[in-house]
Amino acid sequence: MGIINLLDLQVANLIAAGEVVDRPASVVKELMENAIDAGAAHITVEIKNGGISFIRVSDDGCGMSREDVAVSILRHATSKIKIAPDLDGIQTLGFRGEALAAIAAVSKLRIMTKRIKDSTGTLMVSVAGNINDITDIGSREGTTVIVEDLFANIPARRKFLKRDAAEAMAVTAVVEKIALSKPGVAVKHISDGNVRFDTSGDGKLLNTIYAVLGREFAKKMIQADGLTEGVSVTGYISSPDNIRGNRNYQNLFLNGRYIKSNTVTAALEDAYNSYIPADRFPCCVLNITIHPAYVDVNVHPTKLEVKFSNEKIIYNGVYCAVRNALNQRTNRPEMRLHGTVMTGEDVRIINAFTSISDNITEEDEKKEEQVNIFDKPELLPDDAGSTQQTEPEPASRAAAVNGDIIKTEVKPAETETESESETPVSFYRIIGTAFNAYIFVQLEESVLVIDKHAAHERIIFEEMKRNMKRGGRYSQMLMIPAEVALTGIEHQSLSEYKSEIEATGIEFVLQEKTAEITAIPSGLTSGEASDVLVALAGKLSENTGSVNTARDIVFERALYQASCKAALKAGREDSEANTVWLCEQLMRLPDVTYCPHGRPTAFEITKHSLERQFKRI
Repeated sequence: MGIINLLDLQVANLIAAGEVVDRPASVVKELMENAIDAGAAHITVEIKNGGISFIRVSDDGCGMSREDVAVSILRHATSKIKIAPDLDGIQTLGFRGEALAAIAAVSKLRIMTKRIKDSTGTLMVSVAGNINDITDIGSREGTTVIVEDLFANIPARRKFLKRDAAEAMAVTAVVEKIALSKPGVAVKHISDGNVRFDTSGDGKLLNTIYAVLGREFAKKMIQADGLTEGVSVTGYISSPDNIRGNRNYQNLFLNGRYIKSNTVTAALEDAYNSYIPADRFPCCVLNITIHPAYVDVNVHPTKLEVKFSNEKIIYNGVYCAVRNALNQRTNRPEMRLHGTVMTGEDVRIINAFTSISDNITEEDEKKEEQVNIFDKPELLPDDAGSTQQTEPEPASRAAAVNGDIIKTEVKPAETETESESETPVSFYRIIGTAFNAYIFVQLEESVLVIDKHAAHERIIFEEMKRNMKRGGRYSQMLMIPAEVALTGIEHQSLSEYKSEIEATGIEFVLQEKTAEITAIPSGLTSGEASDVLVALAGKLSENTGSVNTARDIVFERALYQASCKAALKAGREDSEANTVWLCEQLMRLPDVTYCPHGRPTAFEITKHSLERQFKRI
């Protein structure tokens, strides 16, 4: 007698239920997706005891006929596909036809539904997958599904559920993600009688983020939109001061469906290079839109993981959209003041605040000024002690230091790149320094507190990036070539992209198993250039993103290490000339808001917040 058994329908349904339904959150997910596919404009999700004892999902969608209600809880019953080619163009959220069958198999299920053209609605009651009753009822248009006593008929599975509070949080996370994916659908979530959130459904994603994730979170989001190689990316990303220690706030959607993708996550986080620390993670609500034929969402029972036919274009699309948004829309963070009671420690801190002039002694003036490759003597004042009582001429601008006006010549930009990145400088006045680390600068309606090391680091970093983009003119030849060992695939990658890499300033000759670096960009040591070449070869061999994207990521990581070494050091006394030059550069480059390691270069204290602090308003 054979040992392979053909399972009966009831046992098969229980196994299918384990694949699709493993906790209340998965039940809510399937029911909400069905509601969205039915064209619902309003969805209400209510749970009790974490959803274990009670789940109700109501919608105002198209509803079902009496005949369809009975069929809906059968396995492989679906209105989404009929033949095999339909799988190549799936645009709905649910399509397998297993969700309701799986839910019905492990619970007491009630479905109340009505189509707009029907005079009466239908109520169907099912227990453990068996239909007990189907009757006509008075009902509004749409569908309401009530799930009670989840896993009551499978005690072994029920004991693996977590505490009610934990299951409730999991349900809330699911409802949040679906609400964020569909800003045009009003979603209301109720847990144990308390309304967790209620979105407007007005189609504006930022309003949905506000309702779901909170006011403060929404205020620190930056709009990101882009279209690259047929990949559309829309949504919002977090500003560099709105980051987390984990990826829980990364909400990624593909064609309106929440997904997890290593490719998309890598593109998102690589785009934040030089904006946030390496151990922190950005937040986002991004929807990626591509043709359904280029993605397989049926590789995981819950359709959470997806497979792309071309990972490279997905990476490039996300990276470009996020990076462009950061480059164009980053503002200096505002320092918020709070009411406090002054203590002796506060007095000590206030006394530590000194002006620039008071901080410089005759001995300091005799010291050799700190030299770095980006010092520009022509931008430093010729006479730091002179004053100017009249308005500056158009060819120059005046920087005020401790009440004195220091005339600083501003020469025309020498290249198109510089003229595009620098903006005219408005009034500012250097008030003083504190702890040899922070510079205080008064603007028209605010005060900047500048971290001199972070600011100088970013200025050097941007200058080196500009130099590299200009090409090999800024390379310096090595008397003794630096040799780098390569694997076979790294050798192939460097050979394929040799001309593009050498355009950045690193020139090399490929040997059988090595590369000999003969020239390096100014600003990098030979050791750093060797590290860059190896990292670039590895990135290109992964076949993730284009050569330009890989080049930018790898070079930025190397450049911000080099810029850190060359920058002014916090805690060291600096000349007044260096301080004036640093402030001048920062004012001319308003986009310099974060250092390459992700720390703010300056905080802004508005006049309004100061007046509120001192109760003037």
